[in-house]
Amino acid sequence: MRAYELPNSEDPSFRALSLILAAWDEGEESGIPNEHMAYAALFTALTDLVTHFGEDAVITLARSLEDRINLGEFTLHRTRQ
Repeated sequence: MRAYELPNSEDPSFRALSLILAAWDEGEESGIPNEHMAYAALFTALTDLVTHFGEDAVITLARSLEDRINLGEFTLHRTRQ
């Protein structure tokens, strides 16, 4: 999963991402397909966000994802056609 190296940082966001990437790598090494890891990560993230912020806030976030995906925000390696 690691397509890039994270900066060495004490920033909690970078530290959290580093832990998630390490768990992802461990899952891959254990033979768990990436799509299973992705669905598990999404489920975990969404349930946690609903717990902390409520369903309406998470619905708003989820609705914003379409535009962000279309803009390539989550595309690490873009192929131009």
